[in-house]
Formats: sequence, structure tokens, C-alpha cells
Amino acid sequence: MAANLLARLNLPGFEANTADHYGVVADFDTPEELLRAVRTARIAGYTKLEAYTPFPIHGIDEALGEPRSPLGRIVIVCGLTGLVSAVLLQWWTGAVDYPLSIAGKPLFAIEPSVPIMFELSVLLAAFGAVLGMFHLNRLPTYYHAFFNYSRAAGASNDRFLLAIEAGDPKFDAAEVKTLLESCGSRHAELVEA
Repeated sequence: MAANLLARLNLPGFEANTADHYGVVADFDTPEELLRAVRTARIAGYTKLEAYTPFPIHGIDEALGEPRSPLGRIVIVCGLTGLVSAVLLQWWTGAVDYPLSIAGKPLFAIEPSVPIMFELSVLLAAFGAVLGMFHLNRLPTYYHAFFNYSRAAGASNDRFLLAIEAGDPKFDAAEVKTLLESCGSRHAELVEA
């Protein structure tokens, strides 16, 4: 809000071009055209790109320059935490806190503990997967400027959209629009923030 006001006052350091806009969003017919446009934009030096598609496209993450998701590491850490917690809990209750010495059986044995270790590992790994996914995807997101694009609904149906964000250091709306149209875009639009 304050940045928009300062941009309207034409104060130095506040350009209206990036303060009032999300970026340029372009519409493509096929996944191949979208991949070609992403690669072309990356070669041109743009770094803040986002692709919106109705289904996953093989190779899009690499083309966008996205790093590998940390969700797998989150899940394995939560699963191992569940495993260690189950072992410690059963050992503590059976051997330390309330030992029952019956017929020479050991105070703690691994064999009867396996089902509980498995269940707690799966439970904490599932919680880690769901909560990690929500955190990494920044959910719930109540507003995103992408939905100001006039054809945003096509991203969940049959269109392949590429956004070059205004926060990119090389962003110039006219140049970006020209670049995306030269890549085969049917419609390119400057989207308000």
C-alpha cells in the first residue's frame, strides 16, 4: 500500500512498473511450447519465473531452475524420530520405569516392539509429509496476484501459463511481453499486483 502511494508520488527508488504489477503472464497451447519459452527466458537471463499447468510436466522444474524439494528429507527425519521415540518409550517403560521380571524374560526385547516402532514411524512420517507440504507450498494462501490474470482459469483446464515476475532484476514489461510472444504465446498480459 505504502509502496503504491510512493510510486504514484514519483519519489526516487520507487518505480511504478514493479510496485503495481505482479508480472507478465503468457498463455501457451502445448507443454512443449511452455518448456521452450521457459528455457528461452532462462537463457535471456530471467530468474523469477513460475509455470502454471493443469498437470505435471516432465522437466519443468529443471527448466525453471528449481532446486530439489526438501520434503523427502523432512519425511525421513520425522519417520526416524518416530522410530527412535518408539524404541525409547518401550525401553523406558519396560526396563526402567516399571520393570516386570516374569519367568526370566528380558526387561526389553526388540521383537515385540517392532509393530509399535513401525506404526509410530509411519504416523510421524505422514504428519511430516502433510505439514511439510503445507509449509513449503505456503498454504493456505488467501490471495495471489496471479488470479488477476484474465485467463487464469485455463491453468486448471487446458492452458499452459508462464509468469515472469516483476521482482526479476531484468524485468521490463514491454521486453518480457515481446519475448514471450516471440516464443509462441497466444496471449501475453501485464498483470496487476
